[in-house]
Formats: sequence, structure tokens, C-alpha cells
Amino acid sequence: MYPEKQTESRNWGFTPSAESLNGRLAMVGFALAIVIEWLSGDGVLHFLRLI
Repeated sequence: MYPEKQTESRNWGFTPSAESLNGRLAMVGFALAIVIEWLSGDGVLHFLRLI
């Protein structure tokens, strides 16, 4: 349908493997935020002394 060069540049960065990695890293970050809040009793921003 599309020439290979045009399809490749159009999908740059949004490949299935990149999206899977991004989703997994987001899940790890969310789990770590919950663990930090549970252990310290403060939210992540308070724990990092940003607020």
C-alpha cells in the first residue's frame, strides 16, 4: 500500500516493542510510587521534598 520508506518514517517511535516497554516502565514507576507512599506515609512529592 505505502512505500516502505514512507511507512517507516510515519511510524517512527511508535512501534509495538517501544509501546510495550513504555507501558512496563510506567507500571514499575506506579508500583514504586505506591511502595514509597506505603513505607514513608507521605506521597512521592513529599518524599522527594519537592513540596
